[in-house]
This record gives sequence, C-alpha cells and structure tokens, in this order.
Amino acid sequence: MYEAFLTLITRISDLMWGPWTMIFIAFVSVYLTIRTRFFQVSSFVYIMRNTFGHMFDRSSDQSKERMTPFQATTTSLAGTVGMGNMAGVATALSIGGPGAIFWMWVLAFFGMITKAVEVTIGVHYRDVNENGHTQGGPMYYINKALGWKSLAVLFSIGVTINCFFSSSLLQAHTVGRAFNASYGISPYLVTGVMAIVTATVAIGGVRRIGRFCEALVPFMTLMYLASGLVILVANASQLPSVLGEIFRFALAPAPAVGGFAGAAVLSAIQMGMARGMLSNEAGLGTAPMVHANAETPHPFRQGLWGAAEVFIDTTVVCTITAFIILSSGVLAKGNTGIEMLLDSFATFYSPELANTFISIAILTFCLSTQIGFFVYFETALVSLFGENVFRYVKWVYFLPGVVFAGITNVDQLWALANISVAASALPNLVALLVLSGVFMTLMKDYLSGENRFATVSTDASRQYVRMVNQ
Repeated sequence: MYEAFLTLITRISDLMWGPWTMIFIAFVSVYLTIRTRFFQVSSFVYIMRNTFGHMFDRSSDQSKERMTPFQATTTSLAGTVGMGNMAGVATALSIGGPGAIFWMWVLAFFGMITKAVEVTIGVHYRDVNENGHTQGGPMYYINKALGWKSLAVLFSIGVTINCFFSSSLLQAHTVGRAFNASYGISPYLVTGVMAIVTATVAIGGVRRIGRFCEALVPFMTLMYLASGLVILVANASQLPSVLGEIFRFALAPAPAVGGFAGAAVLSAIQMGMARGMLSNEAGLGTAPMVHANAETPHPFRQGLWGAAEVFIDTTVVCTITAFIILSSGVLAKGNTGIEMLLDSFATFYSPELANTFISIAILTFCLSTQIGFFVYFETALVSLFGENVFRYVKWVYFLPGVVFAGITNVDQLWALANISVAASALPNLVALLVLSGVFMTLMKDYLSGENRFATVSTDASRQYVRMVNQ
C-alpha cells in the first residue's frame, strides 16, 4: 500500500511539474521582468542599498505586533535557506546534472522581480484586526482584489500540506536521521527537542519568531558559506571547468560518469526550476505571508526585500553548494542528497570535521525552516477556518517530525512537497499576472516620491479598524 502511494504521488508530481508548468512559470517571470523594464538588473545596487544597507535600522522597531523589515526578511529566509540549499541542490545535480544549476540561476534572475511583486501586493492587501495583528498573503489578495475564493482556498490547502510535509516532517526527519547516523543519538530524542524549541519560539508570536530568526539566520548562513568558501579556494583551479560544465550541459545531455547516470536536457530544466522555486520560493506565495507582518513605510519598499532574498538564497547560497559539489568531483560517486554534500566536504576536511560542519548546518537550517514555516501554517489555517479553530489545532504542526522519526525511508515524500509547491504556486502566479497593474502603480508611487499608498503604523491601523467596527 505504501509503495503504491509513493508511486502515485511521484506520478502526480511529475505531471504537475511537466513542461507546461515550467513554461507558465517562465512566462509570468519574463512578463513581469519586461513590464518593469528589467528593474532587478537596472536597479540592483538600489535594491541592495535599500535593503541590506538598512538592515540595522531600528526606526520602525516600535510595534509589539509586527516585525521590522529585516526580521521579516530573516524569517522568510529561515523558510527558504534550508535543506533546499543543501540536499535540494545535491538532488538537482544528481538527477539533472550540472546544467540544472544554470536553470536555477535563470529562475533566480527572473524570480527576483516575481518575489518583489508578490511581497508588495501582499503588504498592500493585508488585513489588520482590532488588536493590530496583521494577516496577509496570496489568499488575501486573491480574495480581496479578485474575489476568487475557490482559488484562495486551493492556495491555502497547498500551503498547509507543504508545511506538514516539507517542513514539519521532512526537515525534522532529516536532522534526526543525520544525528543518528553520525552520533548514534535516537531520532525521537532529536526531533522531540526540535519540536519543543520550535513550539517555544513559534507560540510566542511573530515578534518572537522574528527576533529568533534575526539572530540565527545570519549566523548559520555565514558559517556555512565560510566553511564552503574554504573548499572553493582550495579547488580554485577547478572552477573554470565547473562553470564550463554548467553552461555546456544546460542545453546538452550530461553524459554518465561513474555512479552518475547522466541527465537529459529536460531533466536539467525541470530539476533546476523545481528545486530553485522550492529553495527561493519566488512565486510560491509563502514570502508575502511573512512580509505582511512587517512595519514598513510602503508596500514596494518591503517588496525590495523580496528581491534581495532571492539573490541571497539562490545566487549566493545555492551556488556555493553547487560549486562545492562539482569542484570536488563527488558527483561521479552516485550518491544523492545530503550524503553527496558530506562527500564533498570530506574531500577537504577530516571526516570528523566535515561531519561536524554538516551536522551543525543541517540542525540550524532545518530548525529555522521549521520555525519560519509556522507563520505560513498559521496564516493558511486562519484564512481557512478562522483564529478560534487555529487556537486548538496549532499544536498539530509540531507532531509529524516526532511521529515519523523512526521510519527510515521518507525521502520519496519529497514528491508531496513538490505537489504542494505546484498547488500553491500556480494560483499565486495567476493572481500576480492579473494584479501586475496594481504592482506597477505601487512601484511608480514609491519611486516618484508621491507615497499615496504608504502604509500606516500599527497604532493607526488599530484605530482605523476600531473606527470601522463602531
């Protein structure tokens, strides 16, 4: 029964990530890029200067109900900088070959503007209740701007499934399996501790989640990049050939080498785009749910953070992982996932040190993802059932990782994650296409300095909602 189920979801995943899906994703991203006149290229310095150039700005850190823009970004990155940047990239290489990285870059290039659009629109159409708490995301702008309730429900269901499987279950299971293999620690103990830490942070609300991610995400990202850059420096002579392989096999089949079975061009495109979207979540619709909680002066200003996220997640972190693997020559060994990355680290560091680096990276990346995804889980369930129901069912989020900790083979359940990604992304991309005119209005409003659509503070929002209710 279980094998039949795995076969079914694999077929559904392949169907939903067929050529038509990739063409549609590409069309929306290219359309938005052309309509904004390649804003992510012409204004790249402007984007970085107005995001990471102000990441220590505390001028908006007055609200107890919302995050600062940087906290919203690190929380969103907590959900994106995770196993997708490590095991996801390794899997893309093992199935799609070196050419998959080229298509991951292409998706990131166009995805910068896609994510800027969805974050901007998400902030613009967010809801504020009488307590000043905000909720936003595709389910809100699909409902409020378009009135397509069934599409909003489909999106929320897709997000909920994604939270259960790709975050709560698979992230925790990966950590439990890794620590059991490396140190002989019971996976139930590891996943149980992760569940307690996640619950302690997540139940404290978006502000506590934001503060936690603000501290953890930069540390874990810099630690992983630093350990990886050491390997790249040592393998510097291999980098030109690595780049050559990436570009050469983007449009040509990759031949079989050692344990690597080879890859067709379609596999490279499919894996590059699917894993790229799963990693940076551009167009997936999850980021707007976090950024809707930001205390920001204008929707477009927060949208700039969305564009910066994609650059950091894919162009920087995923590229480092790909270069580490390809320059180490471990692709030919035939391993996949996190084992392939561990093989590449072991070519430079001692097995013990490599194991330590990867273990810490896995723990921090997966824990931050699990915590960041709770915001998505809450937003999706509140939109489906309301806050009263969520108050009782929110504890379910912390259980799957512990319940399935002792089951050895759950890797094929990543197909469910792919299905939920498509179920979320397609409704969201349709909405972004229709609402692109709204984004252009908001973009021009901010860049011109008119600020007719500037956001208001939490206190002002609370007063406005109470006035309307009266």
